[in-house]
Amino acid sequence: KFHTEYLWFNTKKHREYVNITDEVAAAVAKSRITDGMVLISAMHITAGVYVNDAESGIIHDIDEWAETLAPFRSDYRHHMTGETNGDSHLKSLLIGHEVILPVTEGRLDWALEQVYYAEFDGQRRKRLIIKVMGE
Repeated sequence: KFHTEYLWFNTKKHREYVNITDEVAAAVAKSRITDGMVLISAMHITAGVYVNDAESGIIHDIDEWAETLAPFRSDYRHHMTGETNGDSHLKSLLIGHEVILPVTEGRLDWALEQVYYAEFDGQRRKRLIIKVMGE
């Protein structure tokens, strides 16, 4: 069986981290699978998806880490195309654009982890796919 849902985002900030754990769990429940997996994938190259704690300190640390490794600068070669989001593309590569999570007995099979949508070039409409697969 397969079940697909889309989430849409239009963040208020340029960089933002949105906890989507409840939406992912709801999609798994709607799918009615008992054993399988769920793929969560950002459908834009300036956004990402990751799994970690729902703790403000680690969210701040992740943001600071990504900004340190891929800071906003005006001299990215990508900007020669007329774009100004070269750092957002690099941050997406650091975080990754998708995760796959296990589903056992009809629910996410994990402890206290949370799923986050990471936006690096926000304030415009973007989407994410949740694809549940199993039996």
